[in-house]
Amino acid sequence: MSRARFQKSFPFMFSFFRKKTESGSPWEAQRMPDVAPTAEPSAPVSASVPLRAPPAAPVAASAPAGSPADAPAREIAPVSEPAASAPLDFLKRVFAGAPAASEPVASPVPVIAAPAPVAEAPREAWFQRLRKGLARTGSGIAQVFTGARIDDELYEGLESALLMADAGVRATEHLLKDLKQRVKAAGLTEPAQVKALLADAIVDLLAPLERSLMVGEHQPTVIMVAGVNGAGKTTSIGKLTRHLAEADCKVLLAAADTFRAAAREQLEVWADRNQVEIVSQEGGDPASVTFDAVKAGKARGCDVVIADTAGRLPTQLHLMEELRKIKRVITKADGTAPHEVLLVIDGNTGQNALEQVKSFDAALGLTGLVVTKLDGTAKGGVLAAIALWSRDRAAQQSGARPIPVYFIGVGEKLEDLQTFSAREFASALLS
Repeated sequence: MSRARFQKSFPFMFSFFRKKTESGSPWEAQRMPDVAPTAEPSAPVSASVPLRAPPAAPVAASAPAGSPADAPAREIAPVSEPAASAPLDFLKRVFAGAPAASEPVASPVPVIAAPAPVAEAPREAWFQRLRKGLARTGSGIAQVFTGARIDDELYEGLESALLMADAGVRATEHLLKDLKQRVKAAGLTEPAQVKALLADAIVDLLAPLERSLMVGEHQPTVIMVAGVNGAGKTTSIGKLTRHLAEADCKVLLAAADTFRAAAREQLEVWADRNQVEIVSQEGGDPASVTFDAVKAGKARGCDVVIADTAGRLPTQLHLMEELRKIKRVITKADGTAPHEVLLVIDGNTGQNALEQVKSFDAALGLTGLVVTKLDGTAKGGVLAAIALWSRDRAAQQSGARPIPVYFIGVGEKLEDLQTFSAREFASALLS
């Protein structure tokens, strides 16, 4: 898919993707030392499978200057910024269920239409699932505000509830200090009123983690996915691939978890189900498989290459080194890649999830997180601990930003993996 066609097809794009134009870069290119690949690129084993495009709905527009004479009349909504510099934010509009538009008329200069009104129903359905999923985490916190007055006993109960939710000592102290200042400034007297202020404090803490995953700046955009065994890594890749394929992106999967046959077979099922291509080698070297996939993605004009890696415990240093090797070889295949290094963490692991983030970040330099299985845990407060650590990490590194949480999951269905919203999370937690 050419860059121009990718830009013009943005009305089909799935919500959690946002595309930048040439004037800006959503990330700094990561360049690693050249390391010879473990094997020369070999021909990928899978064949190309036509991708499916979502059904198009007509949109009234007038033909822009330079379009073919026989093109249908179209009216392009005005934009506040020139098309060459305006970002395409698919997150809020398409993910929320905005109607799809038909293919734009060819034009020498891409024309970006103003976003259509957001449909609230799909996101409201997601909020209800999130609320149900966080019920175990939030029940203990919500009970604190049933007392008769605001006193030390209320704050002590809230401290215990936050610690039980695995928010961690530092994040709990941060939230309590912030809450007390808000209560004093507002002059509140009723405990029930304090809950809304706690929600605001949580939103302020988690807001830096809220960011859109971007694709399209590079072709292909190479995404490396890591995580411990059982975190839901391969399943999350499958869901992400489904959304990309439905957005008419050409996706190539790399089955770099060659140590576990079931993982390769699981990824092949997702590839077949989503009608995308896959590079897989039984018993092959993980770095070699990834190298072949990146080269094949560039040769075939793919939009996205996603590399699934084997599960690793942070304490297995020799295996963590294997992940570093995969990243180095990806850079050998494409000097700007990997463009995203995602870590999938299991919400059930609580504070251990924070330790995983620290260890994998030290080894790979993480660019984003996917938090799964929040529906089966009472430890969802770990996001507060991750947010506080991530903020401190960014403060210590000049020009760095907190590691974002791109997606959170509350179930096994495709629609149960959604983009992260700090306000939605706080509201669902305390409702």
